[in-house]
Amino acid sequence: MRFLTTTALCLGTVSVLILTACSNGSTRATDPTSSASASVSGRQEGRNGSAAEPLSSAALAKRLLDESNLGEGYARKAEQPSQHNDVAVTGCPAVGELSGDAAAGGSLDFPRRAKVSFTYANGTGSEVSEELYSGTAAELSSDVSRIFEAMTSCSSYRVLVGSTAVTVTAQEVPAPRLGEEQWGQLLTFTAGGRSQVVKQTAVRVGMVVAVVSGSPALVDAHVEEAVAKARVTT
Repeated sequence: MRFLTTTALCLGTVSVLILTACSNGSTRATDPTSSASASVSGRQEGRNGSAAEPLSSAALAKRLLDESNLGEGYARKAEQPSQHNDVAVTGCPAVGELSGDAAAGGSLDFPRRAKVSFTYANGTGSEVSEELYSGTAAELSSDVSRIFEAMTSCSSYRVLVGSTAVTVTAQEVPAPRLGEEQWGQLLTFTAGGRSQVVKQTAVRVGMVVAVVSGSPALVDAHVEEAVAKARVTT
């Protein structure tokens, strides 16, 4: 059992959502696309990106979604400091091997990155977040594939955040055919008698990967816009 850092793409998202679910008393998701299990998706190969070199973090930040893209009812969340270094996994060796060291654990640990999160205040308390990463097409493809495949290598496993144990179930789901490669997963987190369903869709466009996570309905509503904005050239 290896400790995980928040630089792991999926497990970083998992740890944040676990703490949210356990601290705010969130209720079971009722989105029609959800199921009792969680899931990760297939990928579609396509054209190679034409970018000459990876983008800087500052350039990525300009391509993130903002309130004007999302519409009414969304508020930006302040970025939280990293505080989840005591996250560990039991019951799934492949997921347990993910760590902040890309060479040893297969995490998406690129220095060029940007992130934004929003809450949707339409009485649901739903959230959606976007992460952009930049690297060579080969590096992005290999690392994202490795993480998404690890997440579905076991039907269920447990994530320990401090003394809190959360059961995670995962299963593949189709991802929209956007960009050169696509991945999708639907995850169900269960702790303290409550469950939360989270969808995560990742799309590679050239040397950028856009990852949209959160309420399944919100992810489906905004992933196309996120990808379109991520691929814009200036």
